[in-house]
Amino acid sequence: MERQKPDTTTNEIALYLRTVYSLLRSTGEVRVRAFEEAHSFSNSSLHLGAREAAIDVGAFAYAAGRLPECMPSVVRVVLGQSDDTYASFGFAARSWQRVRTRGRRRLLRWDGAETLAAYVASTSDIEDLVPILTAYQIEWNKMHDLIASGAAPRGAGDPARKSIDLAHALGLSEADFARLREALGAEPEKALAAVAARRLDLRVRLLAGSFSAYQHAADQWWQGIERVYLHEARPQRPPVYFVSSNTHSLANLLGGYALAHRDELVAAARRDPHDPSLPELERQLADGSPAAPNLLYHALRGYVHALPAALERVQAWDAESGIESAGDPAQIDVQAQVIELARLRPERLDPRLRMPGLEWLRASDARIVNIDYPLGFAAYHLLSRLGQGAGALLGLYVMGKAATLNGQIGDVMISRVVHDEHSDNTYLLRNAFAFDDVAPWLTHGSVLDNQKAVTVRGAFLQNPNYMGVFYREGYSVLEMEAGPYLSAVYELVDPRRHPNDEVVSLSERTGFAVGILHYASDTPYSRRQSLLSKSLGSFGTDSTYACAIAITRQILKREIERLKTPT
Repeated sequence: MERQKPDTTTNEIALYLRTVYSLLRSTGEVRVRAFEEAHSFSNSSLHLGAREAAIDVGAFAYAAGRLPECMPSVVRVVLGQSDDTYASFGFAARSWQRVRTRGRRRLLRWDGAETLAAYVASTSDIEDLVPILTAYQIEWNKMHDLIASGAAPRGAGDPARKSIDLAHALGLSEADFARLREALGAEPEKALAAVAARRLDLRVRLLAGSFSAYQHAADQWWQGIERVYLHEARPQRPPVYFVSSNTHSLANLLGGYALAHRDELVAAARRDPHDPSLPELERQLADGSPAAPNLLYHALRGYVHALPAALERVQAWDAESGIESAGDPAQIDVQAQVIELARLRPERLDPRLRMPGLEWLRASDARIVNIDYPLGFAAYHLLSRLGQGAGALLGLYVMGKAATLNGQIGDVMISRVVHDEHSDNTYLLRNAFAFDDVAPWLTHGSVLDNQKAVTVRGAFLQNPNYMGVFYREGYSVLEMEAGPYLSAVYELVDPRRHPNDEVVSLSERTGFAVGILHYASDTPYSRRQSLLSKSLGSFGTDSTYACAIAITRQILKREIERLKTPT
């Protein structure tokens, strides 16, 4: 019999986590430098240069991309779970300026001076943010020391010559120096001046980290969704198809705004000389490619971002098809949509969703609750709360990004085994998807089914030895949400809490479909820098929409079958 549970060797990572949580028990501020030794000796695959004198631009760029551009001014980072938590400790975070990052969705507020408030939705936010801050500080201080030693130029001078000299003194190639400048944000000169001016001595403080506080935050999140989900009085709560994906794919496929306004979107794309996807969009539209709508949907995102007023028009259009935003996500930056299947307009659907029996949907009482995929263990809290507040669960579908140890960027992986590093359980599931459900909609990548996934605790909390153990055991998919979702699924169908350190078969336990799809965004074994790359951009629409189409088609098929079956 195949051994499903890997015998992992993660002493360095375990030590790092123990260090983080033991120090954060302090009721005061903890200097980030207290984490540096454990961080450096964890041999993180994202920060292999932590102990070297040379600057690890990749690690710094990854960390900087997941922190706000105000970081050069920040001295302390305060972690809390809600506005009430911050207020109880004397921080008026509710009134602070909202700041964002390029690479991570997390509610962040800055007081305009030295304090950044980071709202944590689960332990995963802590395990993600502390290593990010530590890597950022280690590399910042390397750069400062080189500049302060006189090896790098300071002061006035020809900007072009100064940049060349600075890159040389920092030991960076022209490409790496350009990447460093990009990582420093919209004002790289100002940020480099801050690096030259001082060593970084960040402090971090955890205000509250109790399990019940995370549940309370999830309850506030659900209340925002419930107002839309229960917009009218009913004798019982409507049944639900739960989807964890993003806030645009299902709306585009089911709402049809982009397809109905094709010429307007193409004209807007032509006005943007920097849009790299325009030639391919025009080619696919001219050829009548079935995948052309994917790039049209990508163009819609740029259109809405460039013209904020357009968002209201899109939302009004979608509302005619029963697609509504669930509003304020409270202190958890996970937005949601509620889609009433009875109000869908078949003539507006993406052509790839057409199927017999769509007219039956007019009699449906079901909803799709679609959420922007959460980070790590927050998935457990959010699904658990939805399970308490929604009607019967008819299907659970997860679409997420993952690193692949043997595939290529743009591939789609379908796993039947998930090892969860949070619970140390190995979950065996009958995945609702197979090769034929996804392959017809994927143009560029490959569909790899019968895979095995591992839910890791954080991007920095992996090292080559750690990944090698999993790879030898046949695990090829590294992601962050499937395990917590499956732990919540266990508790939705069993009277007990989920176990720990067990092999758990969910194949016969659930009365609803469970489908998990991952598209490959990183290839850490073939090239470490890929984990530090930019967004997939328009290229990513191929695998994203292949997954979204497979999920949406299955929901529509299952609902039609349910409505046709006499009760």
